Amino acid sequence: MRKNQMKKLAASVAAALLSTTMLSACSALSQAPTVVSEESSLHHDTDGSSAAVPGSESSEAAHSDSASGGRLADILERGYIEVATEPYFAPNEFIDPSKQGDGKYVGADIELARYIAEKLGVECRIVPLDFESVLSGISDGKYDLAISALAYTPARAEAMELSKGYYFDDEKVQYGLMVRTENLDKIKSAEDLADKTLVVQSGSLQEMFANEQVPAYKELKRVSATTDGFLMVQEGKADAVITAKTTAELYLDANDGCGMTIVPDFSFTVDESTQGTRIGITKGETELLQKVNEIIDEVVKEGTYASWYEEYKEYARSLGL
Repeated sequence: MRKNQMKKLAASVAAALLSTTMLSACSALSQAPTVVSEESSLHHDTDGSSAAVPGSESSEAAHSDSASGGRLADILERGYIEVATEPYFAPNEFIDPSKQGDGKYVGADIELARYIAEKLGVECRIVPLDFESVLSGISDGKYDLAISALAYTPARAEAMELSKGYYFDDEKVQYGLMVRTENLDKIKSAEDLADKTLVVQSGSLQEMFANEQVPAYKELKRVSATTDGFLMVQEGKADAVITAKTTAELYLDANDGCGMTIVPDFSFTVDESTQGTRIGITKGETELLQKVNEIIDEVVKEGTYASWYEEYKEYARSLGL
């Protein structure tokens, strides 16, 4: 559940970010969004295993568990924890281009990562990746935690341990379609996509909606970041993007005049079991999972994460995200 992105600020932010990675916005960008994979068919395929993109490998080989107690013991012994995240999903995780090093990674999820490290008495090392590599990095045991606005899906639960939910919207998160405003009369629901190109973030809950709740489409494009999907629709490279409505609203607020609109009176059906943002941990690492769940209980009970979330919503708006 990815949570849970005006023009002038976005342009300066994008220029700074392009020196480090690829954040797309409705402001003028010369770089096209990265399409992870494409499917030209009226039928849906199933998710394949995701390969890490070049440069997404951990700076060290996958950590071997210490003989005394699995990954948790290994973390405590080496003195740091590696947290994989896709830092393009405000207010959960995003980049402040005015800052340097790990300090440029900010957001409610980043605060949670650093809080977990503090509670364990170790250093927090943020590993920025595309979303598919976040998922595969945890499934393959390359990193310790995935803190990247993860929603529950059955396939994800089979591939990794998922923590307790640490953020729940006051209202149930709704997912819908965002299209160019000129196409509102043509696209009113998922039933209208049979001859349209649809874009989703690869490996996300939104991709699951495309596979399970869209009867047919002309083509499905997968991108590494939701903002890339927004840009593809704006530029006419796709007709619709599946997105959390709150994410789309933030993006539209920050990019007035980009010519896109959330399709009114339509939402995908959300299973209650998918609610709540979670942390991903390598399968079988139950001691680490238990410790993380204890810390989650604390930040939820005291309202700490909810406060971070509201704080970073304003922070992201100040950057035009």
